[in-house]
Amino acid sequence: MRELLRALRRGCALMCPRCPEPLFTGPFRMHERCPGCGYLIEREQGYFVGAIYVNYAVTVIICLGGYLLTEIFIAPGLTAKLIVWGGLCILIPLFSFRYSRAIWLNADYFFSRKFSPEDDGDLPK
Repeated sequence: MRELLRALRRGCALMCPRCPEPLFTGPFRMHERCPGCGYLIEREQGYFVGAIYVNYAVTVIICLGGYLLTEIFIAPGLTAKLIVWGGLCILIPLFSFRYSRAIWLNADYFFSRKFSPEDDGDLPK
């Protein structure tokens, strides 16, 4: 359980699953390999599709929950709803993009490490 929490904490801190190095070089660009340990970050095409699901789930939970809460307590007009929630549905995925990718990578490292006894199959030779 402690290892799973560590993986989630490293994902939320945008760090490599193996070492405390940052995963991103810019707002939307990741290192190909970790600068500290050489862990392969950029995988095959389609590897981060799961991160899209994480990003989508976060967006839906925040927007739907927020919409329902404002509808119950404030009940704004249709124009205000469209502006606020339409804008947030665009901004939230942009903000959570990095976090969803980092959490996906850390979760994959945590679960795949459990099934393979060798952890350094992707280290540079």
